[in-house]
Amino acid sequence: MGMEGVLDLYGCSFNVYNAIFVFIWGLFLWETYLNLRQLKVAKKVTKSPYEIRCSMNDADFDKSRRYAIDKLNFDIVSGFYNILSLSVILHFQLIAWAWYKSKEHMLFICSHTPWSFGVTEGSEIPFSLLFTIYVALFQFFESLPWSYYRLFVVEERYGFNKQTLGFFIKDRLKALVVGLVIGLPIISVLIWIIKAGGRHFYIYAYGFTFIVSIIIMFVYPEFIAPIFDRYERFPDCELRTKIEELAASIEFPLKKLFVVEGSKRSSHSNAYFYGFGKNKRIVLFDTLIRGFKMSGTESDSSDSADKTSDEAQNRGCGDDEEILAVLAHELGHWKLKHVTFNLVIAQFKIFFMFFAFGQLVSVDQLFVDFGFPPSAAPMLIRLIVVFQFISMPYSSILEFY
Repeated sequence: MGMEGVLDLYGCSFNVYNAIFVFIWGLFLWETYLNLRQLKVAKKVTKSPYEIRCSMNDADFDKSRRYAIDKLNFDIVSGFYNILSLSVILHFQLIAWAWYKSKEHMLFICSHTPWSFGVTEGSEIPFSLLFTIYVALFQFFESLPWSYYRLFVVEERYGFNKQTLGFFIKDRLKALVVGLVIGLPIISVLIWIIKAGGRHFYIYAYGFTFIVSIIIMFVYPEFIAPIFDRYERFPDCELRTKIEELAASIEFPLKKLFVVEGSKRSSHSNAYFYGFGKNKRIVLFDTLIRGFKMSGTESDSSDSADKTSDEAQNRGCGDDEEILAVLAHELGHWKLKHVTFNLVIAQFKIFFMFFAFGQLVSVDQLFVDFGFPPSAAPMLIRLIVVFQFISMPYSSILEFY
């Protein structure tokens, strides 16, 4: 019995739209319930608990509490908007509408330019690429006001946001362009593999995505991350020696130590590591180290330099042991093999989703509910439906791990 027969077993009318609609609203209500519970606690507890009173006074605790309340309120409101937006997209079958508009526009462009590139009614990959661009632009503009409010209202209110409006817009545009430059070729090859891979295409598709993910893990820190932020070698000093000693004490193969200019974005601080095998690198945010200034800041105008110096003296950890404690937390993930475990779980999840896609790709009824006639849904849409909607329960469960 085929998968379509299984879905219609015992005469059940399997309506994908209704099932997805119920699940996404159920998930939203559950997450909202949890946020409201946390909001109630944040409003109720107005004094710092005894256990942390020695390290956090009431003023700092109250600021942290109010910040948490504002973030929870933002999450609830933005979450409600997102679920309404998704419901409208599903109910009015806007995915199919966007696909046919992309196809219409691509055919128009190719018929009115001297370079048609052989695009015809059956050229699925060019249509998929234009559809992806349209979706990316829609998501860019839809999320822009929410990102603006989160940064320039919520984060700004508590002194965390350091971005200017110009930096914010430029950063978002760079993310959009870089995402398309990387994503469009990947989508093209993936569609080709699925259509040409035969019965076991899902194995080849998974293998391709695995190789791409490994390449990106190597390429991103070296070539992509510097597009967005400035990195420099951490200077020789007592703190560097202590970090190297900490890494050596757990046999962490530290090869390079960097600092990133996080202060251009936020006063929040962090540390992380990346790399494979014996080639690991550690990155510290400049906001983690009190008084630290990136090279070149001295050449700024005197007013700007003074402001930068004052901000540097009032942020981050003033004690090396505090910085080492933050870093030790990150290195603990490596020592306890959390990174390896999460990588294995992620690969298992991706392979299972490709396997499920291989079983469901020919079930036309799944895609009819999204506005496509039987057998007319393009491969990219079939991928989106299975990976983003059909697999929602599976993905939600794995998020607990």
